[in-house]
Amino acid sequence: MRKKALKLAISLSVAAAVVGFGSNSAFAQDAGEAVTVLGKQVNLLWVVIGATLVIFMQAGFALVETGFCRAKHAAHVMTTNFAIFGLGFIGFFFVGFPLAFGGFSYGALGIDKAIGGNLIGHGSTALFFKGGWALSGGGITPALLGFFLYMVAFMDTVATIPTGAMAERWKWGSFVVWGFFCGAIYYPIMAAWTWGGGWLAQSWRSMHLGAGYVDFAGSGVVHAVGGVAALAGAIVLGPRIGKFGPDGKPRAMPGHHIPMAMLGTLILLFGWFGFNAASTFAATDVQFATVATNTAIAAAFGAVVAMFWITKRTGKPDPGMMANGMLGGLVAITAPCAFVTPWVSAIIGGIAGILVIESVFFVERKLKLDDPVGAISVHGVCGTFGVLCVGIFANGSYGGGWNGSPTTGVKGIIKGDWGQLGAQALGAAVIWTVILGVAFAFFKIQDTISKARGKGGIRSAEEDEIMGLDLPEMGVQAYPEFTK
Repeated sequence: MRKKALKLAISLSVAAAVVGFGSNSAFAQDAGEAVTVLGKQVNLLWVVIGATLVIFMQAGFALVETGFCRAKHAAHVMTTNFAIFGLGFIGFFFVGFPLAFGGFSYGALGIDKAIGGNLIGHGSTALFFKGGWALSGGGITPALLGFFLYMVAFMDTVATIPTGAMAERWKWGSFVVWGFFCGAIYYPIMAAWTWGGGWLAQSWRSMHLGAGYVDFAGSGVVHAVGGVAALAGAIVLGPRIGKFGPDGKPRAMPGHHIPMAMLGTLILLFGWFGFNAASTFAATDVQFATVATNTAIAAAFGAVVAMFWITKRTGKPDPGMMANGMLGGLVAITAPCAFVTPWVSAIIGGIAGILVIESVFFVERKLKLDDPVGAISVHGVCGTFGVLCVGIFANGSYGGGWNGSPTTGVKGIIKGDWGQLGAQALGAAVIWTVILGVAFAFFKIQDTISKARGKGGIRSAEEDEIMGLDLPEMGVQAYPEFTK
């Protein structure tokens, strides 16, 4: 009885103290401010953790692409994936970040005001922004630096996607120029128009025809943008020597290390939780749990459906196609992951698992393009599919609220909003026309200038390609004792 009485007395004392403090408006205000500050600090930590996960994805890309390529090019392919991080980073640091995000603010993260403003256009017509060149000047806060780190990781993904489609025949010096260009100009174009608060996110909304283009974590802004660059590069380079026979039929050129590629796929799966879930920009936004679960569901269904589909098509559960099925599911769910229910994630992942296989066959057999790792299909095709899925499957339960995203729930046609599908289709069309045009123009102009200077274009010399690019271009072999 004494213990119960003591507990009751303590409880009453604590309650009285809370009531007393609660009546003190100054204390309540201080407590509220402390909670707000703590929330911003936790959100910033969440974003930095997400950034490190996405940066680690570079290891996954490197293993996937190197495993799917031949042994005599392994050092070259691995090094392009290693070097692209630094090359793109520097371009983004000096030029790209201000162009894309000079007008960005997000209070929940601690970025209470933009570091710059519009460079070209205003309001719903904004094209590019300015402010914070080389992360210098006023307004450079820890919160802004954390956001920069997260965005530079996304840029790195765009930059590395073409290294797979252009592998085994891309001259090193030409690749280096691409790295700087992608970080400084190419990725920031679409990023500014969408996540930076530019016209593509705003114009459709200003006409009351949906929420504007919405892409939660980058099926379009990152993956499709990288995928169309891969397509443009593959067109300009042409196929690898021996890929197509005299009759025009494609020949198999098997990768040298399938287990390496599959390990890389699992690393990408791990990093993807930073890619998608951390795009809430707030650990205080528990929608990240929905996002993470939807991401895993789509990956699982993409891999398994691809396994059954390729078995139906060829009689064997091709490990490479299984890996690409998982990656296709991940790419497709990246845009709608916050706006759909788990059963929809399963549908999206399953469709992507089929779509990526059929796209690989179409690109190779019908378009006669050589893509050693299937980057055009995984990122370009499945990324576009993911963009459209927002307009189809978004259920209206979530809206986000950072620049480029609406504060009200995003609704697709399953909720009767056809305008959102129109906004998503517009975004996809921009990627496959304007952004593809920029990428193709870059590679074509670079190739023409190189040939005019007697450098032979952006493609490696024929004898180097036959020998393997490791020794001629890198000076070392990945496998000195075994190369074929």
